[in-house]
Amino acid sequence: MNGVRSSRRLTGKVAVVTGAAMGIGHAVARCFADEGAWVVAVDVAPFGRPYPLVEQRSLDVTDEAGWAELTAHVLGRYGRIDVLANVAGVIGYDAVEQLELAEWNRVIGVDQTGVFLGMRAVLPAMLRRRSGSIINFSSDWGVVGGVGVTAYNAAKGAVGSMSRNAAVTYAADGIRVNAMVPGWISTPLTDRQPAAANERVIGSTPMGHGGAPHDIALGCVYLASDDSAFVTGTDFVVDGGFLAT
Repeated sequence: MNGVRSSRRLTGKVAVVTGAAMGIGHAVARCFADEGAWVVAVDVAPFGRPYPLVEQRSLDVTDEAGWAELTAHVLGRYGRIDVLANVAGVIGYDAVEQLELAEWNRVIGVDQTGVFLGMRAVLPAMLRRRSGSIINFSSDWGVVGGVGVTAYNAAKGAVGSMSRNAAVTYAADGIRVNAMVPGWISTPLTDRQPAAANERVIGSTPMGHGGAPHDIALGCVYLASDDSAFVTGTDFVVDGGFLAT
C-alpha cells in the first residue's frame, strides 16, 4: 500500500454504543459509522433521524434482561460484536449528607452498574473471537473530586477501576478495555448543569474553553480501531489539560 492507509478505520467492525440519542453518544455512533462500522445505537431517550449504518434501538442500560436481548439481536443480525462504547450516563449534584439512597442508586445504576452489565453481556462473544475493544466512560470527576456530585464521583471512579481490572483480566484473550476520561464537554447534560458549576470547570481548564462531543468521538475511534492495538488499561484523557493542573 506504499504507506497509504484507508481513512475508514472501522470498516467491517460491529459496534454497540449506549447513550447514543444525543450528546457524546450520538457523536460516537456517527463517527463510528463514518469510519465504516455497523453501529447499533441504544438509548432510553428517543432518537432523531436515522443515520447510515446506524441501527437505533431502545435499551435501559440498568436492565439485565435488556442487555441479553440486545446482545442476542446483534449477534443474530451481524454475527459478531467488535466494539462496545459504554457512553450512557447521568449526573447528580448532592453532597454526602444531602444524598438520598434512591438518588445514589439512580446514578450508580446507570453510570457504574450499566457499564458492568454491558461488559458482561458482550464479553462471551468477544472471547469466542478472541478480539474486541471496550470503551467505558469515566470522567475527570472519576479521577479528582468535585464539589457535591458524590454518587457521580463514586461511579466514575469505579468505572476506571473496573476498566483496568477487565483490561488485565482479558488482555491475553485479545480484548482491550480502556476508560475514556472527558473533561467539560458541551452536551445536553452540561446545558442543564448550574451555570456556576460550568464556569468553575471551564475556568480551571488550561485551554480556556470546553470541548465538543466530536472531540471525544475521535478519541473513541482511535480506541476502537486497530491503530490502538497495543493500548489497554488506560485512562484516555480528553479534557483540555484540566487534570494536568
